[in-house]
Amino acid sequence: MLPILFSIGPVHIYSYGLMIAIGILIAYSLVERKFRKFGLENGRLEWLFFSVIGGGFLGSKLLYWITRLPDIPNDPTILTNLGDGWVVYGGIIGGFIAGWVYCKNHGMDFWRIFDLVIPNVALAQGFGRIGCFLAGCCYGVEMESFGIVFPVNSLAPSGVSLFPSQLIMSAFDFGLFFFLEWFTSKKKFKGEVGAIYLLAYSFGRFIIEFFRGDLVRGVVNGLSTSQYISILTAIVGIAVIFVGRKRSKENHES
Repeated sequence: MLPILFSIGPVHIYSYGLMIAIGILIAYSLVERKFRKFGLENGRLEWLFFSVIGGGFLGSKLLYWITRLPDIPNDPTILTNLGDGWVVYGGIIGGFIAGWVYCKNHGMDFWRIFDLVIPNVALAQGFGRIGCFLAGCCYGVEMESFGIVFPVNSLAPSGVSLFPSQLIMSAFDFGLFFFLEWFTSKKKFKGEVGAIYLLAYSFGRFIIEFFRGDLVRGVVNGLSTSQYISILTAIVGIAVIFVGRKRSKENHES
C-alpha cells in the first residue's frame, strides 16, 4: 500500500524494512527481559542475536535464489536485488542453524534458549508481514468478495481485488506469539515450545499458501515450495515432541 513511507533527499525509508526493524527490536527487548528474569548471561545475548539475524537473512536470500535458479540466467538482477526476494522459511532455517552453532560453541543450552526466543520470532514475523502488506509483496489470489486493491506503486498487481494474505498471516503470527507465551509455563520438556512453533507455523503457512498469488517460487504437483518445507518442518516438530515427551516420561519414572 505504501512501499516508501517518506524520503529525505535521495534517501528513502521503506515500509517493509522499517517494519522488519521494529519487529526485531521489540523481539530483542522482550528476549532481553527473559534473560534477566532467568539469570542468563546478557552479554551473550547480543552476539547470539546478531548470529541468528545474520543466519536468518542469509538463509532467507539463499532459499530464494535456489527457488529462482531457472530464472537467474535471464535475469541476473535476482542475485543483486536486496529490496525484495526473501523466503521466510529460509530465514527460519538459517537462524536455527546459526543459533545452534553459536550455543554449541559457547556452552549454552540451545533448547532452553530456543524455547525462550521462539515466541518472539513469531512476534517479529507478525510485524514483518505488515511490512509485506505495505510493500505489496506476498500478495494473495484475486478475490472480489474479500479482497484489497493495491495502488500502482506497490509490488502487487494494481487495480485488482486481492486476498489480504499478508494481513491474515500477520494476525496468525501475532496470535501464535501470545499462544506460545502462554504455553511456555505448561511445557513438559526443553524444546517443546520450539516444537509447537514449528508445528503451528507449518500448519498456518501450508494453508495460507493456497491463497497466495505470487508463487514465482514455483509449484510442483499442486504444492508450492513453502508447502513442501511446511510438511518437513511439521514432521520435525512432531518428532521433537515425541522424543521429548518420551524422555520426560522416562525421567519421571526413573
